[in-house]
Amino acid sequence: MPDQTSQKQKPKRRPPGDGGLRADARENRDRILRAAREAFAAQGTDVPIAAIARRAGVGVATLYRRFPTRASLVTEAFAEELSHCVSVLDDGLADPDPWRGFCTVIEKVCLMQAADRGFTEAFLTEFPDQADFALARSRAEEGLALLVRRAKDAGALRQDFEPSDVTLLLLANCGVAVGSGEEAARASRRLAGFLLQSFRAEAAAPLPPPARLDLRRIVGATG
Repeated sequence: MPDQTSQKQKPKRRPPGDGGLRADARENRDRILRAAREAFAAQGTDVPIAAIARRAGVGVATLYRRFPTRASLVTEAFAEELSHCVSVLDDGLADPDPWRGFCTVIEKVCLMQAADRGFTEAFLTEFPDQADFALARSRAEEGLALLVRRAKDAGALRQDFEPSDVTLLLLANCGVAVGSGEEAARASRRLAGFLLQSFRAEAAAPLPPPARLDLRRIVGATG
């Protein structure tokens, strides 16, 4: 007797992240995420939920059915960007030239910050219930620290460069991004170029002691 199980049609695999939603529910979810990304990029992550719902063309209740907390909406909206950030760091670490890898990462992270105000806030905000997001962020932070160490060990990055100097750079870039309007990307590239030249070991000259800045200090500067 033929195996009836083998004759059964296998269930179709659904796209990741849709949770098996109906087509209309999936469309609502996609519209909400698109609206959230646009709003967060322009105004930061404190945008009222009602404003995001209006932008998406759905009711607030519908938004909350898909995303019961602001944290769940923020982390889902920026999941792709965070993954890209980790990928940029991985590529930098894979570069056989530690200085080039360091420079490439700094330039790309500054451009990401200039293009999207919300991403920096999302990256640095604690979301206790979002373990995957926290793990990816931890990987990114560890990768950045390793990039700095490799560039210093290679003799390319000035030896007095501290991890807090990355915060200093991003704070400066944040001010440029917020104040430059449509020229934010061009201004960010220019700033990164100036600063990277000053980070070279051969350009090193005595500096005042570093400021003890934690990366999370940047969140307060993005508003």
